[in-house]
Amino acid sequence: MTSSPKTTSIRDRGGRRRKWLFLAFLGALFLVVGAPLTGYLFVGESVAQTQQAQVAPTNPLSDYWRAVRQGQEGVSTVQGPQANILINTSGETFRQVRNGPLATYGAWLMALTLLILALLYLVRGPIQIDHGRKGLTVERWTLFDRVLHWYTAVLFILLAITGLSLLFGRMVLMPLLGPQGFSNFAGFAMLVHNYLGPLFAVGLLVMVLKWIRVNIPKGHDLGWFLSGGGMLKGKHPHAGFVNAGEKLLFWTLATVGMAVVVTGLILDFPLFGLSREAMQISLLLHAVGSILIISFIFGHIYLATMAMKGSLEGMVGGRVDVNWARQHHDLWMEELERKGVRPEPAVVKEPPPAPVVEKPQPAQT
Repeated sequence: MTSSPKTTSIRDRGGRRRKWLFLAFLGALFLVVGAPLTGYLFVGESVAQTQQAQVAPTNPLSDYWRAVRQGQEGVSTVQGPQANILINTSGETFRQVRNGPLATYGAWLMALTLLILALLYLVRGPIQIDHGRKGLTVERWTLFDRVLHWYTAVLFILLAITGLSLLFGRMVLMPLLGPQGFSNFAGFAMLVHNYLGPLFAVGLLVMVLKWIRVNIPKGHDLGWFLSGGGMLKGKHPHAGFVNAGEKLLFWTLATVGMAVVVTGLILDFPLFGLSREAMQISLLLHAVGSILIISFIFGHIYLATMAMKGSLEGMVGGRVDVNWARQHHDLWMEELERKGVRPEPAVVKEPPPAPVVEKPQPAQT
Protein backbone atom coordinates (compact mmCIF):
# COMPACT_ATOMS: atom_id res chain seq x y z
CA MET A 1 0.00 0.00 0.00
CA THR A 2 1.47 3.23 -0.98
CA SER A 3 1.21 6.57 0.89
CA SER A 4 -0.45 9.40 -0.79
CA PRO A 5 1.42 12.70 -1.33
CA LYS A 6 -0.84 14.38 1.19
CA THR A 7 0.08 11.87 3.92
CA THR A 8 3.80 12.34 3.20
CA SER A 9 3.51 16.09 3.46
CA ILE A 10 1.87 15.84 6.91
CA ARG A 11 4.68 13.59 8.22
CA ASP A 12 7.37 16.07 7.05
CA ARG A 13 5.68 18.97 8.77
CA GLY A 14 5.43 16.96 11.97
CA GLY A 15 9.17 16.14 11.87
CA ARG A 16 10.16 19.74 11.38
CA ARG A 17 7.90 20.78 14.26
CA ARG A 18 9.56 18.28 16.60
CA LYS A 19 12.97 19.50 15.47
CA TRP A 20 12.14 23.10 16.31
CA LEU A 21 10.64 22.08 19.61
CA PHE A 22 13.84 20.23 20.44
CA LEU A 23 15.92 23.26 19.48
CA ALA A 24 13.68 25.48 21.58
CA PHE A 25 14.10 23.08 24.49
CA LEU A 26 17.86 23.23 24.13
CA GLY A 27 17.71 27.02 23.98
CA ALA A 28 15.54 27.20 27.10
CA LEU A 29 17.89 24.78 28.84
CA PHE A 30 20.85 26.99 27.90
CA LEU A 31 19.09 30.04 29.23
CA VAL A 32 18.15 28.29 32.46
CA VAL A 33 21.65 26.92 33.01
CA GLY A 34 23.81 29.52 31.29
CA ALA A 35 22.19 32.70 32.62
CA PRO A 36 23.21 31.97 36.25
CA LEU A 37 26.68 31.19 35.06
CA THR A 38 27.06 34.80 33.82
CA GLY A 39 26.31 35.97 37.39
CA TYR A 40 28.97 33.69 38.77
CA LEU A 41 31.44 35.10 36.26
CA PHE A 42 30.55 38.65 37.35
CA VAL A 43 30.92 37.76 41.02
CA GLY A 44 34.25 36.12 40.34
CA GLU A 45 35.50 39.18 38.52
CA SER A 46 34.37 41.41 41.43
CA VAL A 47 36.16 39.18 43.94
CA ALA A 48 39.34 39.37 41.86
CA GLN A 49 39.09 43.16 41.75
CA THR A 50 38.52 43.32 45.52
CA GLN A 51 41.55 41.13 46.18
CA GLN A 52 43.64 43.30 43.90
CA ALA A 53 42.40 46.41 45.69
CA GLN A 54 43.34 44.88 49.03
CA VAL A 55 46.83 44.08 47.82
CA ALA A 56 47.50 47.45 46.18
CA PRO A 57 44.88 50.06 47.19
CA THR A 58 44.65 53.00 44.87
CA ASN A 59 43.61 56.53 45.70
CA PRO A 60 42.29 58.77 42.94
CA LEU A 61 44.40 61.61 44.44
CA SER A 62 47.62 59.57 44.68
CA ASP A 63 49.07 60.98 41.50
CA TYR A 64 48.21 64.51 42.65
CA TRP A 65 49.91 64.26 46.03
CA ARG A 66 52.84 62.36 44.54
CA ALA A 67 53.44 65.34 42.27
CA VAL A 68 53.07 67.72 45.22
CA ARG A 69 55.63 65.84 47.29
CA GLN A 70 58.05 65.91 44.37
CA GLY A 71 57.90 69.71 44.41
CA GLN A 72 56.01 70.21 41.16
CA GLU A 73 54.54 73.66 40.77
CA GLY A 74 50.83 74.40 40.52
CA VAL A 75 48.88 77.61 40.13
CA SER A 76 48.45 80.07 42.99
CA THR A 77 47.30 83.65 43.39
CA VAL A 78 49.96 84.21 46.08
CA GLN A 79 52.87 86.30 44.88
CA GLY A 80 56.43 85.49 45.93
CA PRO A 81 59.33 83.10 45.29
CA GLN A 82 58.09 79.49 44.87
CA ALA A 83 54.55 80.51 45.85
CA ASN A 84 53.18 77.89 43.45
CA ILE A 85 54.93 75.02 45.26
CA LEU A 86 52.64 73.51 47.89
CA ILE A 87 55.19 71.29 49.67
CA ASN A 88 58.94 71.98 49.67
CA THR A 89 60.75 68.66 50.08
CA SER A 90 63.98 70.35 51.24
CA GLY A 91 62.27 71.32 54.50
CA GLU A 92 62.53 67.78 55.88
CA THR A 93 66.23 67.63 54.99
CA PHE A 94 66.78 70.97 56.69
CA ARG A 95 64.96 69.79 59.83
CA GLN A 96 67.08 66.64 60.06
CA VAL A 97 70.33 68.59 59.70
CA ARG A 98 69.27 71.28 62.19
CA ASN A 99 68.04 68.88 64.87
CA GLY A 100 70.72 66.29 64.15
CA PRO A 101 74.38 67.16 63.40
CA LEU A 102 74.03 70.91 64.02
CA ALA A 103 72.43 70.64 67.45
CA THR A 104 74.57 67.67 68.50
CA TYR A 105 78.02 68.86 67.45
CA GLY A 106 77.23 72.46 68.38
CA ALA A 107 76.35 71.45 71.93
CA TRP A 108 79.50 69.33 72.18
CA LEU A 109 81.70 72.18 70.94
CA MET A 110 80.39 74.64 73.53
CA ALA A 111 80.51 72.06 76.32
CA LEU A 112 84.07 71.06 75.40
CA THR A 113 85.15 74.71 75.39
CA LEU A 114 83.76 75.25 78.88
CA LEU A 115 85.40 72.03 80.09
CA ILE A 116 88.83 73.08 78.76
CA LEU A 117 88.51 76.50 80.41
CA ALA A 118 87.52 74.90 83.72
CA LEU A 119 90.49 72.51 83.60
CA LEU A 120 92.80 75.38 82.67
CA TYR A 121 91.64 77.37 85.67
CA LEU A 122 92.10 74.39 88.00
CA VAL A 123 95.63 73.69 86.69
CA ARG A 124 96.94 77.21 86.06
CA GLY A 125 94.76 79.32 88.28
CA PRO A 126 94.50 83.10 87.93
CA ILE A 127 97.54 84.96 86.60
CA GLN A 128 98.57 87.62 89.08
CA ILE A 129 100.45 90.84 88.35
CA ASP A 130 104.08 89.75 88.81
CA HIS A 131 105.35 92.80 90.65
CA GLY A 132 102.07 93.84 92.15
CA ARG A 133 100.28 97.08 91.45
CA LYS A 134 102.45 100.17 91.13
CA GLY A 135 99.67 102.62 91.80
CA LEU A 136 100.22 104.41 88.45
CA THR A 137 97.84 103.96 85.52
CA VAL A 138 97.71 104.71 81.81
CA GLU A 139 94.66 105.11 79.61
CA ARG A 140 93.86 102.02 77.57
CA TRP A 141 90.31 102.49 76.29
CA THR A 142 88.46 105.74 75.66
CA LEU A 143 84.90 106.33 76.78
CA PHE A 144 83.64 105.79 73.23
CA ASP A 145 85.51 102.46 73.03
CA ARG A 146 84.01 101.27 76.30
CA VAL A 147 80.46 102.28 75.40
CA LEU A 148 80.83 100.58 72.02
CA HIS A 149 82.19 97.41 73.63
CA TRP A 150 79.47 97.10 76.28
CA TYR A 151 76.73 98.04 73.84
CA THR A 152 77.78 95.23 71.51
CA ALA A 153 78.52 92.81 74.36
CA VAL A 154 75.10 93.18 76.01
CA LEU A 155 73.31 92.72 72.70
CA PHE A 156 75.46 89.69 71.92
CA ILE A 157 74.59 88.05 75.26
CA LEU A 158 70.86 88.62 74.71
CA LEU A 159 71.09 87.28 71.16
CA ALA A 160 73.07 84.24 72.33
CA ILE A 161 70.54 83.40 75.05
CA THR A 162 67.51 83.75 72.79
CA GLY A 163 69.18 82.04 69.83
CA LEU A 164 70.35 79.03 71.85
CA SER A 165 66.94 78.72 73.50
CA LEU A 166 65.34 78.51 70.06
CA LEU A 167 67.88 75.95 68.85
CA PHE A 168 67.84 73.67 71.90
CA GLY A 169 64.48 74.67 73.40
CA ARG A 170 62.52 71.59 72.34
CA MET A 171 65.10 69.31 73.96
CA VAL A 172 65.92 71.37 77.07
CA LEU A 173 63.16 73.89 77.85
CA MET A 174 60.01 72.11 76.71
CA PRO A 175 60.32 69.32 79.33
CA LEU A 176 60.65 72.03 82.00
CA LEU A 177 58.12 74.60 80.79
CA GLY A 178 55.67 72.33 79.03
CA PRO A 179 54.46 72.76 75.44
CA GLN A 180 52.36 75.86 76.11
CA GLY A 181 54.98 77.51 78.34
CA PHE A 182 57.75 76.89 75.84
CA SER A 183 55.55 78.15 73.00
CA ASN A 184 55.01 81.45 74.82
CA PHE A 185 58.70 81.80 75.67
CA ALA A 186 59.83 80.86 72.15
CA GLY A 187 57.55 83.51 70.64
CA PHE A 188 58.98 86.15 72.96
CA ALA A 189 62.57 84.97 72.38
CA MET A 190 62.14 85.08 68.60
CA LEU A 191 60.70 88.60 68.82
CA VAL A 192 63.64 89.82 70.93
CA HIS A 193 66.16 88.04 68.70
CA ASN A 194 64.75 89.49 65.48
CA TYR A 195 64.59 93.08 66.75
CA LEU A 196 67.99 93.13 68.49
CA GLY A 197 69.83 91.55 65.55
CA PRO A 198 70.02 94.71 63.38
CA LEU A 199 71.12 96.77 66.41
CA PHE A 200 73.95 94.31 67.06
CA ALA A 201 74.92 94.52 63.37
CA VAL A 202 75.44 98.27 63.72
CA GLY A 203 77.63 97.84 66.80
CA LEU A 204 79.73 95.10 65.23
CA LEU A 205 80.29 97.10 62.04
CA VAL A 206 81.41 100.19 63.98
CA MET A 207 83.66 98.02 66.16
CA VAL A 208 85.37 96.46 63.14
CA LEU A 209 85.97 99.83 61.49
CA LYS A 210 87.14 101.43 64.74
CA TRP A 211 89.61 98.76 65.83
CA ILE A 212 90.88 97.29 62.57
CA ARG A 213 94.01 99.45 62.68
CA VAL A 214 95.30 97.99 65.96
CA ASN A 215 94.49 94.40 64.94
CA ILE A 216 96.82 94.13 61.95
CA PRO A 217 98.91 90.93 62.46
CA LYS A 218 102.58 91.48 63.35
CA GLY A 219 105.61 89.21 63.45
CA HIS A 220 105.64 88.87 67.26
CA ASP A 221 102.09 87.45 67.22
CA LEU A 222 103.41 84.03 66.21
CA GLY A 223 105.61 83.92 69.32
CA TRP A 224 102.55 84.73 71.42
CA PHE A 225 100.74 81.65 70.12
CA LEU A 226 103.83 79.41 70.46
CA SER A 227 104.22 80.36 74.11
CA GLY A 228 100.60 79.67 74.91
CA GLY A 229 99.66 83.31 75.30
CA GLY A 230 101.29 83.63 78.69
CA MET A 231 99.13 80.91 80.20
CA LEU A 232 102.19 78.71 80.67
CA LYS A 233 104.88 79.26 83.24
CA GLY A 234 107.72 81.56 82.27
CA LYS A 235 108.13 84.99 80.75
CA HIS A 236 105.09 86.54 79.20
CA PRO A 237 105.31 86.83 75.38
CA HIS A 238 105.62 90.19 73.63
CA ALA A 239 102.41 91.95 72.68
CA GLY A 240 101.40 95.35 71.38
CA PHE A 241 98.21 97.24 72.20
CA VAL A 242 96.27 94.02 71.62
CA ASN A 243 97.81 90.57 71.78
CA ALA A 244 97.54 87.81 69.19
CA GLY A 245 94.64 86.14 70.95
CA GLU A 246 92.62 89.36 70.88
CA LYS A 247 93.46 89.76 67.21
CA LEU A 248 92.21 86.24 66.51
CA LEU A 249 88.93 87.08 68.22
CA PHE A 250 88.68 90.35 66.28
CA TRP A 251 89.15 88.73 62.89
CA THR A 252 86.74 85.96 63.83
CA LEU A 253 84.13 88.63 64.54
CA ALA A 254 85.07 90.52 61.38
CA THR A 255 84.57 87.45 59.18
CA VAL A 256 82.35 84.84 60.83
CA GLY A 257 80.52 87.51 62.80
CA MET A 258 79.72 89.54 59.71
CA ALA A 259 78.51 86.36 57.99
CA VAL A 260 76.19 85.79 60.95
CA VAL A 261 74.96 89.39 60.59
CA VAL A 262 74.31 89.04 56.85
CA THR A 263 72.44 85.73 57.21
CA GLY A 264 70.51 87.16 60.14
CA LEU A 265 69.36 90.12 58.05
CA ILE A 266 68.30 87.71 55.30
CA LEU A 267 66.17 85.84 57.85
CA ASP A 268 64.85 89.06 59.37
CA PHE A 269 63.79 90.51 56.04
CA PRO A 270 62.69 87.65 53.73
CA LEU A 271 61.92 90.09 50.93
CA PHE A 272 65.13 89.74 48.98
CA GLY A 273 63.55 87.32 46.49
CA LEU A 274 65.45 84.30 47.83
CA SER A 275 64.13 80.77 47.59
CA ARG A 276 63.22 78.59 50.55
CA GLU A 277 66.41 76.60 50.05
CA ALA A 278 68.48 79.81 50.27
CA MET A 279 66.65 80.77 53.46
CA GLN A 280 67.31 77.34 54.96
CA ILE A 281 71.00 77.49 54.07
CA SER A 282 71.17 80.98 55.59
CA LEU A 283 69.65 79.67 58.81
CA LEU A 284 72.16 76.81 59.00
CA LEU A 285 75.11 79.16 58.35
CA HIS A 286 73.70 81.60 60.90
CA ALA A 287 73.53 78.89 63.56
CA VAL A 288 76.97 77.41 62.82
CA GLY A 289 78.66 80.82 62.83
CA SER A 290 76.90 81.82 66.05
CA ILE A 291 78.03 78.66 67.85
CA LEU A 292 81.64 79.27 66.77
CA ILE A 293 81.55 82.87 68.00
CA ILE A 294 79.91 81.90 71.29
CA SER A 295 82.72 79.39 71.88
CA PHE A 296 85.31 82.13 71.23
CA ILE A 297 83.49 84.52 73.55
CA PHE A 298 83.59 81.92 76.33
CA GLY A 299 87.38 82.13 76.21
CA HIS A 300 87.32 85.92 75.98
CA ILE A 301 85.13 86.24 79.08
CA TYR A 302 87.27 83.75 80.99
CA LEU A 303 90.52 85.57 80.24
CA ALA A 304 89.08 88.98 81.09
CA THR A 305 87.35 88.04 84.33
CA MET A 306 89.01 85.01 85.92
CA ALA A 307 92.33 84.24 84.24
CA MET A 308 94.22 87.55 84.26
CA LYS A 309 93.93 89.92 87.18
CA GLY A 310 93.54 93.53 86.17
CA SER A 311 92.37 92.88 82.60
CA LEU A 312 88.75 93.89 83.10
CA GLU A 313 89.72 97.23 84.68
CA GLY A 314 90.67 98.70 81.32
CA MET A 315 87.23 98.11 79.81
CA VAL A 316 85.41 99.25 82.95
CA GLY A 317 87.29 102.37 84.00
CA GLY A 318 89.43 102.92 80.91
CA ARG A 319 92.78 102.80 82.71
CA VAL A 320 95.14 99.96 83.68
CA ASP A 321 98.02 99.66 86.11
CA VAL A 322 101.52 100.27 84.67
CA ASN A 323 102.90 96.95 85.92
CA TRP A 324 99.97 95.10 84.33
CA ALA A 325 100.63 96.88 81.03
CA ARG A 326 104.33 96.01 81.09
CA GLN A 327 103.56 92.36 81.81
CA HIS A 328 100.84 91.74 79.22
CA HIS A 329 101.42 94.47 76.59
CA ASP A 330 105.08 95.39 76.91
CA LEU A 331 105.48 96.66 73.33
CA TRP A 332 102.53 99.02 73.78
CA MET A 333 103.93 100.31 77.07
CA GLU A 334 107.31 100.97 75.43
CA GLU A 335 105.50 102.89 72.68
CA LEU A 336 103.75 105.07 75.29
CA GLU A 337 107.08 105.81 77.00
CA ARG A 338 108.64 106.83 73.69
CA LYS A 339 105.72 109.19 73.13
CA GLY A 340 106.27 110.72 76.55
CA VAL A 341 102.95 109.61 78.03
CA ARG A 342 103.14 110.05 81.81
CA PRO A 343 101.25 107.64 84.04
CA GLU A 344 98.83 109.10 86.53
CA PRO A 345 98.23 108.00 90.09
CA ALA A 346 95.50 105.47 90.50
CA VAL A 347 92.32 106.74 92.00
CA VAL A 348 91.82 104.84 95.20
CA LYS A 349 88.35 104.88 96.57
CA GLU A 350 88.49 105.32 100.28
CA PRO A 351 86.10 103.17 102.25
CA PRO A 352 83.24 105.04 103.83
CA PRO A 353 83.86 106.08 107.41
CA ALA A 354 82.62 103.73 110.03
CA PRO A 355 79.49 104.90 111.80
CA VAL A 356 80.10 106.53 115.17
CA VAL A 357 78.47 104.65 117.96
CA GLU A 358 78.03 106.66 121.10
CA LYS A 359 78.64 104.86 124.33
CA PRO A 360 75.69 104.91 126.65
CA GLN A 361 76.13 107.27 129.59
CA PRO A 362 75.98 105.70 133.04
CA ALA A 363 72.72 106.40 134.77
CA GLN A 364 72.94 109.04 137.52
CA THR A 365 71.73 108.13 140.94
